Amino acid sequence: MLERIFTPRNDFSPQEIVESARFFLDIAQNADKPRICSLASAIVDSTLFGMKRGIRRTLVPPSTEEDREVCNNIASIFIEHGKLLERAGDSERARSCFAKAKKWGIASLDANQLIPGTKGRMDIARLPAEIFSMDIVVRLTKTELPKADVPFATTPQLVYCLELLAKIQSSPQAASGADATLDENERYWMRSMMQDIDEQQRLHSIETKLIAEFIDDDLKEASTVAEIVCLGPVLKQPHYRKLLGHFIDSIGRSTLLEFGLLNGLAQLLQCARSGYLRQDDLVSILCVLSDRLQRTHQQSSEDLYQLVKAVSNVLDAMADSSVKGLSREKIHEPLCAYLDGLKDNSDPYLVYHAAYAYQALQYVPDDESPLQSVLRRTRTVIGGISGLVSAVKGLDVNQFLEGLDQIQEGLAGVYHLAVVGYQGVSAVAELANKGMGLLDSLKEGFSFSSKRAWYPALRGSDEFIRNGQLSAFKKLVCEAPCRYDHAFLLGICQRLGEVTADPLRDLSTRQQAVDFLGELYKNDVDWGNQASIKKWILTILTRLSDVPNSEVQEHVQALQKDLEKSGDAEKQALYQSCQDETPCLYPLDVGLPPLVHSPLLTRAQDIPDVEDDLRRLKKLRLADRGRAVYIPPQAKANLQASDKALFKLMENVKEFLKSDRRAYLLLGDSGSGKSTFNRELECELWMNCNQPEDPIPLHIHLPSIDRPEQDLVAKHLRRNDFTEPQIRELRTTRRFILICDGYDECQQVYNLYTSNNLNETGQWSAKMITSCRSEHLGQDYKDRFQPAHQPAHQPADRTPGPTPSGANELQEAVIAPFSKEQIHDYIYRYVALAKPTWRAKSYLEALEQVPNLMDLIKNPFLLTLSLSVLPRVVDVDKIQDLSDAKVTRVGLYDRFVEHWLERGKRRVGSKDLSQQARTAFETLVDEGFIANGVDFLKRLAAAIYKEQGGHPVVEYSRFKDADTWKSEFFSRDDENRLLREACPLARSGNQHRFIHRSLLEYCFARAVFDPQENKAMPPAVNGGRRGSVSSVYSFEERAGPTENFDFGIEQAAAESPLSWRSFVEYPSIVQFLAERAQQEPLFKKQLLMMIERSKIDQAARTAATNAITILVRSGMQFNWADLRGIRIPGADLNGGIFEHAQLQGADMRRVNFRNVCLRQADLSVANMQDARFGEWPYLKLQADIYCHAYSPDGKNCAVGFNDGKISMYDTLTWDRVLVLSGHTDAVQDIEYAKNGLWIVSGSRDKTVRIWDAQTGACDRILSGHTGGVNGVAYSPSGHQIASASDDKTVRLWDSETGTSGQTLSGHTSVVYGVVYSPSGHQIVSCSADKTIRTWDAETHAPGFTLSGHTKSVTCLAYSPDGRQIASGSSDETVRIWEAQTGAQGPVLRGHTNTIRSVAYSPSGQQVASASEDQTVRLWDSQTGAAGLTMNGHTYYIWSLAYSPSGHQIASGGWDKTMRLWDARTGSSGPVSSGHSNYVLSVANSPSNLQIASGSADSTVRLWDARTGACTSTLSGHAKAVRSVAYSPSGHQLASTSYDKTIRFWDVQTGACVSTWDMSGDKFATTVMYSPDGLHIVSGIDDNTVRVWNAETGACDITMSGHTSFITSVSYSPNGHQLASGSQDKTVRLWDSETGAPGPILSGHTDAVRTVVYSPSGLQIASGGEDRTIRLWDAQTGACSQTLSGHKDRVMSVAYSSSGNQLASVSEDRTIRLWDVISGHCLATMDNVESTISSVVWIENSDGSFLVTGGGDWTIRSWRVTGTEGEQHVRLHWRSPSASLFVKGAKIENAKGLSRINANLLAQRGVVGEPVPPPSIRTTGEKLVSIASTVSRLRMLSKQSVSDTSSLVNQEHTIEE
Repeated sequence: MLERIFTPRNDFSPQEIVESARFFLDIAQNADKPRICSLASAIVDSTLFGMKRGIRRTLVPPSTEEDREVCNNIASIFIEHGKLLERAGDSERARSCFAKAKKWGIASLDANQLIPGTKGRMDIARLPAEIFSMDIVVRLTKTELPKADVPFATTPQLVYCLELLAKIQSSPQAASGADATLDENERYWMRSMMQDIDEQQRLHSIETKLIAEFIDDDLKEASTVAEIVCLGPVLKQPHYRKLLGHFIDSIGRSTLLEFGLLNGLAQLLQCARSGYLRQDDLVSILCVLSDRLQRTHQQSSEDLYQLVKAVSNVLDAMADSSVKGLSREKIHEPLCAYLDGLKDNSDPYLVYHAAYAYQALQYVPDDESPLQSVLRRTRTVIGGISGLVSAVKGLDVNQFLEGLDQIQEGLAGVYHLAVVGYQGVSAVAELANKGMGLLDSLKEGFSFSSKRAWYPALRGSDEFIRNGQLSAFKKLVCEAPCRYDHAFLLGICQRLGEVTADPLRDLSTRQQAVDFLGELYKNDVDWGNQASIKKWILTILTRLSDVPNSEVQEHVQALQKDLEKSGDAEKQALYQSCQDETPCLYPLDVGLPPLVHSPLLTRAQDIPDVEDDLRRLKKLRLADRGRAVYIPPQAKANLQASDKALFKLMENVKEFLKSDRRAYLLLGDSGSGKSTFNRELECELWMNCNQPEDPIPLHIHLPSIDRPEQDLVAKHLRRNDFTEPQIRELRTTRRFILICDGYDECQQVYNLYTSNNLNETGQWSAKMITSCRSEHLGQDYKDRFQPAHQPAHQPADRTPGPTPSGANELQEAVIAPFSKEQIHDYIYRYVALAKPTWRAKSYLEALEQVPNLMDLIKNPFLLTLSLSVLPRVVDVDKIQDLSDAKVTRVGLYDRFVEHWLERGKRRVGSKDLSQQARTAFETLVDEGFIANGVDFLKRLAAAIYKEQGGHPVVEYSRFKDADTWKSEFFSRDDENRLLREACPLARSGNQHRFIHRSLLEYCFARAVFDPQENKAMPPAVNGGRRGSVSSVYSFEERAGPTENFDFGIEQAAAESPLSWRSFVEYPSIVQFLAERAQQEPLFKKQLLMMIERSKIDQAARTAATNAITILVRSGMQFNWADLRGIRIPGADLNGGIFEHAQLQGADMRRVNFRNVCLRQADLSVANMQDARFGEWPYLKLQADIYCHAYSPDGKNCAVGFNDGKISMYDTLTWDRVLVLSGHTDAVQDIEYAKNGLWIVSGSRDKTVRIWDAQTGACDRILSGHTGGVNGVAYSPSGHQIASASDDKTVRLWDSETGTSGQTLSGHTSVVYGVVYSPSGHQIVSCSADKTIRTWDAETHAPGFTLSGHTKSVTCLAYSPDGRQIASGSSDETVRIWEAQTGAQGPVLRGHTNTIRSVAYSPSGQQVASASEDQTVRLWDSQTGAAGLTMNGHTYYIWSLAYSPSGHQIASGGWDKTMRLWDARTGSSGPVSSGHSNYVLSVANSPSNLQIASGSADSTVRLWDARTGACTSTLSGHAKAVRSVAYSPSGHQLASTSYDKTIRFWDVQTGACVSTWDMSGDKFATTVMYSPDGLHIVSGIDDNTVRVWNAETGACDITMSGHTSFITSVSYSPNGHQLASGSQDKTVRLWDSETGAPGPILSGHTDAVRTVVYSPSGLQIASGGEDRTIRLWDAQTGACSQTLSGHKDRVMSVAYSSSGNQLASVSEDRTIRLWDVISGHCLATMDNVESTISSVVWIENSDGSFLVTGGGDWTIRSWRVTGTEGEQHVRLHWRSPSASLFVKGAKIENAKGLSRINANLLAQRGVVGEPVPPPSIRTTGEKLVSIASTVSRLRMLSKQSVSDTSSLVNQEHTIEE
């Protein structure tokens, strides 16, 4: 039988074949050389291979005995051959031989048993389960689906649409849901496309145009190739073939090798659909490439590599497509020979690809017949291989592995066993001896002589990777029969490296590919021990360590560190040898570059190209970044947020850019660094703007844009040379980040977001960041920045979606001043960059020692300015003590401008000037270059404000503006040009501006008053002490008629720019001028004259308004001033002091009286129309307030009381309009229906009542609760009411019928509150069980429960957009929750008692909370940052509500008052610059020029004793400061506090130089220095007096004797004696050196509060709670006098310097002066605003003064005048406070006061009745009268001109 099988096909019989095979097998077994063994083994393979076709025919038992013998002989040869191969290390081929032996006759043979050390299948390697455990779904990238006729943004978007369009054409039912891979958006688009044939044609037309554009493109850059190739998968066949043909022609015609075309061709071949490629195409491509390859022989190795790789790709495609008949003579053999010739190339990577191409060529049959092949090569062609490879697409890994097994067996006869095919790590030394490094070792094992199974295995792996079948790829690698093959392993390593390097793959896949490489290296058992493969892995890892992805880099580097120490010494040597070699030069292949732009698509759609111009703009903006010092700023959430709640501004802005919010407002003071930050932000955004989908940052300087409220973006782009088509294209296709700088500088009042229609259909898609000065904003500033309200999305409690448009799309931040650390950082960087004359150390010393300098330069611009001029301002050589140096803000600007002009002078003078220009320069120098420069700047600044209202940018055109004011400054005149070059001005095109806005303001302020110009004034005019408040008295006492003023001063005042316009809204200018007024008495006199002139000259009122605003800002006080008849409409008197001022008949319309003290002032007959007081009156009501609610329109407010009544108030007048009676117990909650027609209330009487809001009638009573009702809520629809009760339930009611519905149970204790979500879909309740529960309002099913509070949850509120819930609790916290998920957000801490009410502002940006701690607090709803705290209530606050406008907050409490607060500023009044709590102690410096005060607000403040200016605030104590005392030198101050510390402060710098901590729980009650300054005495709350060493802090003496709290201690003037006063009613005397007790002074009948020595030391005065003052003999302790008269406890006493008089202050709110000798009361100052706690007596050159501090948080200075027999006490100055002081002020017949303001003033204690505002009836009558007059005027207009007099009379009537 076997004879019949073999004889026709072979020249030998079966027996001869067996004998031949046996012969060569014996040679192989006995060979002593590996190559002889290999050759003999190959002949055995070849000999036995001819029997393969008989294998299947012998599956049945042999028919004859002879057949069985032949089969057994063949089987035994296969077994012996397999053993030989196994010993040689080729286990794969050994198993193949054993399998054949089994088939030939030994059925019981187990191939695995014949290989020692194997268990189970030998051909399966193991990998960790986590490597490639999941497949990655690969499909075209989804993009936004465009609407019909809308241009495509990118080519991938077009590809995506064409793919969906192909689905429509192949499967129309896919759009209806048949295709589960499609989402709803895709199906919707497909359905609309099916009905729009025109749109389908448009898509295919664009496809055609794209190909045409590519064909016409001569450059064929890699980016355009990548763009056109991405179309490949969706091209129709004609388009595909046209494109393929062009690729072939382009490659053939190109002179230089185009790598991009080669890569593009490869990808185009890979994405070909079935039937698209024809045999002729591939043959043509191969011919072109083969020709190019052979012509590239002399070119670079890289060219060869690219061509060989391209040949491989074509051959792959040919094998896949079963191409046959390739010309052996023309293509096959020449190409084989050429590839074979590359095997000796020095580049192993090229050799590998040549071997790969060679193998691919073997699988493409040529045109020889099988017989010709046998005759030529004595081999047999193996059929079926092409079919296997063509099945690669859509592979099943199991079938593929089975096919590989068959190939392995079929090819076994033609394999050539490689000598180095399996060489271990131990061969490294041998390789080194042979000089074989990595380059040599990698070339071993590449076969150029026959087919190998590794090629189809790698082809399969490519397809698995391409299709995302990673688990199949893993299985293939682990189970491939060629797993040990050198070329296969090298190819797998290469592919894993390329997966890792591919940036388009996900991070996890890339990291797992790295781990795969690590396993191949470390696991010798499964992957062999080939040194060359391990070296290749290490080379790949070295290359991967530089990939541009930090996480991948870290993963690779971690593996490298692991491999460095992996294995034995030989393996570690291998690692090191690889590190020492030069890595391969070729990059890992990751295909064409990623598609960033779509230039072909742009041209195909006739879209203007914008990418080049955007790149130009990017380079320009990044180049403008410069080398300036930049310190990342910090910020707080809003103006009300605490200065301690800071965050990094850059990170906050980037979070905003990632969020759904659309507008960002950046606030800050002038010079705070807003513009610097904006430029840095722009640069960072430009650096990250690399893709078309990335938003484009545009830094827009608003003042340089004409009318930015319209077409802002287009105007900016035009300025940057973009064309109109480009602008239209950018508007349509791109997103932007608009960084709008200088909103305040362009004097905007528009909302730029809404006026430019951002993000509306067809408009610019952009987020807007706007910077603005804080002081530029009014109370309603947010309206100017909030995005417009669009139709709201569904609330978050129902359906997720983007944030609704409107207020909560605005995010704010306020740049914080530089911290000390930031200042130091800036200085070090500045010194390193600018190389100034000072070193960093000198700057730091100046900052620490120069008074107030550190506070001044917390402003970044002032810091920059200061560093440049400090070496000129502070002469270290001349000023030994830097604390004597004086540096002011305006002084820094003076020196900066001079310094700039000096440098400009040198710069201009060093230029090569023309003769005419040189003459002009010399003239300027002769006249004083700096003086000329300053004059130029002053005139320019004044002109800017006069001619263009302060708009900082001047546009100048030489021809258009030749005859305008601009030519005076910007003409080509040589002097002007030279001055412009030297001045701090910037130019951009035809636009000119100052380099900083503050310099413009400074120069204008200097134009108003220049101290240099006024130095020549006569002494009589220029004399006087700077900074003295005495000028107000000269104004008061000496100011007479205008003609009595010095003519020069009068003329200067009349011509002042202050008369041009009001500068009240320019706070920076006002501040500069205020500083001038503080320093220059002459300027102060000019300003006073302006005010005086306004009394008689109406034209002077503008100047007077500016003047009094400046003087108030400078700190000047107008106590007792004669201001009768002044005209100051619109003045800003914020914080002004006008006690006892005479203001009768003054024009004070629109004046800002916020925080003003008008105590005892006379405003009779003054015009106060539209005056602003910054506060509202409070309502004093009849009972405790439990709840209140505003009506939806804000016109009414309903208030519920503990007596069961509800009162309704008109919010315009706050008159009561209705009383709702019916409840029999406290009304605990009220709410209006959304339509405002109904009110629902819940009461402790267990009922819910519905009321008619118009009539007050009770419509329904809802009964059912078994406990008091604590909360009620209307559903948004108004159809349902929810109520919460003590009975632990929430009940639902039908609001129309009153019937009870569902009862919601779940809480385990009292339910305090209930609210509906804004959508009405959800109900939320809170309970004493510490939880918040949610319910579905329709199904009533319970939702999630919010837990986190540690005590009862007492109140809650929903945010207006439904995204947040706020809750308040007895645990003293407010918590914010995510309404959709229940996740907890910020926890708001600050209250010190139970929180009773929380409310969101209508904008949702703010949360207010009211507490039993008697405060209302404001919080930022997003960040949780604390805002201001409002104090005023005197008992528990129980209810809180915002007005619908959001401008007002009303709070009600158990003090029976309702207080109204300004929600826009966060307070009921302004914030004071003084103390914010009781002043407990005051002390005077030894020089009597400074006052120190300690307060319950935990701060110590220093005051100028003459002017009352607060010069420093010393912060550090954690609790109230009880006592302060100066050292005898006056350089140091000690303070004691309830925080159990004594702190010591440097008076000049304000720095805390030392802190003493008291031991245990003790604290010092009072403190005083010894006269010599060596000791400090303090009273301790343990009833002892202690003396401390002032230098070391050691306690030297402890004096015991008192039996109660020590209240006061005092040293005698000579320091030998101490006196102490105590609550034990005694004064004790002590020896200060020994501590020995002296006399005990008894006599007081109650606690002693104060004790003090007379200046002579012979007398002691003490005051006590028994209302008396007692005078004692300091030696004997005898009581010489008892001074009586006070009506309450005496808090403090002080001697005059002579010791003849004594001042005392008391809680009876009086100050008394006493004659010490007679005991008579010389003067009494009563009606002081509040209790007084402390007094000191100071005397200096200005006179004699008492300084007091007390319960109204203020410091007051009182002038003491008169003889010793008759004294007068009169207010000199007082510190600012946080509230309006008008007690005793007269407003008799004052005009224009609104009813609310009149009520406010009446509550504050004014005297007299103003002119009442007109009633509605009176107003109506006047309107009728005016209408009648207008009608008559129309008739008169028809009459002749002779009736003019009658017309004038009628017009006069209308004006009145």
